[in-house]
Amino acid sequence: MTEGNAVQRAEGAVKPSSQRTIESYALSIGAFAFVVACVAAMVRFRFEATPIAGPESVGQFTAIMSGAVAFATFVAGRVRVRRGQQWHPLDVLDLVAVGFAHGVIGLLSWTLVSTILEQSFIDATVFPLFVILLTGAACAVTGYVAFLSATHLDLSLLAIVLATFLLEGIIASMLTASDPHWWKEHLSALGMTDDLSALAFNLTLIVSGLLVTVLARAATLEVPTSNPNGIARVRLFLVLIGVFLGLVGVFAVDTHFWLHTLFASGMAVVFIVLTIRLKRYIPGVPRVFLTLGWLFDAIIVVLAMLYAVSYYTLTAVELVAGTLVFTWIILFIRTSAALQIDVQQSELAAP
Repeated sequence: MTEGNAVQRAEGAVKPSSQRTIESYALSIGAFAFVVACVAAMVRFRFEATPIAGPESVGQFTAIMSGAVAFATFVAGRVRVRRGQQWHPLDVLDLVAVGFAHGVIGLLSWTLVSTILEQSFIDATVFPLFVILLTGAACAVTGYVAFLSATHLDLSLLAIVLATFLLEGIIASMLTASDPHWWKEHLSALGMTDDLSALAFNLTLIVSGLLVTVLARAATLEVPTSNPNGIARVRLFLVLIGVFLGLVGVFAVDTHFWLHTLFASGMAVVFIVLTIRLKRYIPGVPRVFLTLGWLFDAIIVVLAMLYAVSYYTLTAVELVAGTLVFTWIILFIRTSAALQIDVQQSELAAP
């Protein structure tokens, strides 16, 4: 059984009768994370007041600890759900990719929270006791949520993880960019420098590409279709989108311009072809969803034409096109899940 199957059946793995057990595990993990984080904060800060955000701050330390807690607890949760099941090498890759995404979400979420709080309490410092308690509380919440995410993982939740990871990664890159006018060039300018912003941007694209490939396998496992090759074709297109997205992060625009541009453009072309041919591959897809895909195609083409005549900047085109592509992928996942549920219900209703 692949990780895709495990994702598809995650809700079935957590039976109603075991919900209280899962909740107890989650609370216990949160309490354990609280204790570990408090001890780590005492060792790190030695009962001294610290800044809210920035280098050597409680915000930075809490974010790093929360990232580690999120990754560890997510892995623990998935291992528990899959007890007794055989692991495939792709399952391990999927586990690491989704776990890493949870870790980065934990890291970036608390980084953004501390940055906002610092702007609200200018020049304030955090008292020693609150340094310890805040670090512990943040890690406890992170561990609790990550474990529940792992034990209740399904297609819709995985799509939310992808969207959250990509959004927070891009925003973090924008906020930490060394060049405040990066947007005057293009979105890929965020990955051109040697600073933390570029690393965050490129890593976000690479891991997001891995997540798209995970979703491609999981979302197309049991979709009903009369086309014998339809599911394989849809899966191939989605995998190509994920691979191209990851390669955009691997090949920075300043060092590998043509490869970067090739994969970025290829991703858009693959998306347009997929939306056009989706009706043939999966005839049961609602017409409203098909029409939405065609509308997205038209918007992307119009934006490209406006950029060609220098009416829009490349950054605006990339942001809008990227948003449309990932919105469509998330909606496709939900549509795919709905089709599968309809088939399951019809099978149960059949005499």
